[in-house]
Amino acid sequence: MPQSKPVAAESLLKIDAHQHFWNYEPVKHGWISDDMSAIRKDFLPKDLLPVLRRNDFDGCVLVQVDQTENETSFLLELAKQNDFVKGVVGWIDLESETIETRLAYYKQFEKLKGFRHILQGEKDRAHMLKPQFINGIRALKQFEFTYDILIFPDQLKYTKALVELLPAQQFVIDHLAKPYIKAKKINEWKEDIQQLAQYENVYCKISGMVTEADWQGWGEKDIFPYIDVVVDTFGTDRIMYGSDWPVCLVAAAYSEVVNVARAYFSSFTQNEQDNIFGQNAINFYNL
Repeated sequence: MPQSKPVAAESLLKIDAHQHFWNYEPVKHGWISDDMSAIRKDFLPKDLLPVLRRNDFDGCVLVQVDQTENETSFLLELAKQNDFVKGVVGWIDLESETIETRLAYYKQFEKLKGFRHILQGEKDRAHMLKPQFINGIRALKQFEFTYDILIFPDQLKYTKALVELLPAQQFVIDHLAKPYIKAKKINEWKEDIQQLAQYENVYCKISGMVTEADWQGWGEKDIFPYIDVVVDTFGTDRIMYGSDWPVCLVAAAYSEVVNVARAYFSSFTQNEQDNIFGQNAINFYNL
């Protein structure tokens, strides 16, 4: 009898856990400054798909940049049209008196996984601790939505207070909370990250680092100490890789960004690498 061929183990999905799309508009995207002119244009699924394929990724998580529900609808439509977009992190007015009604409406969209607010841009650095904002975050759990925390390091202490109040809510810190890599400041950020990582409902994205470094002169030696901190504090089950494409393009090509992460984690076990480059994002966002 001819021998049967061994069945190959099911390959694990590789997920880029943080990227963006937009049709560029000067007013809407006013945050794209003159020195970021490389990204003053449209970035859409047709632009990303070949890049993902070249870099061995199967899918991505699409994250909001504009703070309107129109943005959420725009992203959901792109996700509907493109199977490689596995999940969407949209925007909703978390301080609205009708927050639960809106969340109930959005529950119909299978690819909508969570929400984000651009806290880093709020004049009130403790904005996240406003009662109405907390009420909105509390409502997310009822509908099984995640929350992406976009902040600067000065807001980490307020973030600790927020997650402490809501132990059942799933949170993820975007871009390591944007440490001051260019200025080589690490100690205060490190202490605050260590405090935050003790809460097991909080994950962290290994993303957005090249844009916090010297855009023209960064290297692995600048990035690795910050990844060290996050890995030591969060472990390998609560971190996930994200490119922050196309924002990353102001400082590095997509391949350069992913190669930094792959170089750092190259000595980790295959299981740990599978988790960081896919499975943790799948688990967190329920992809």
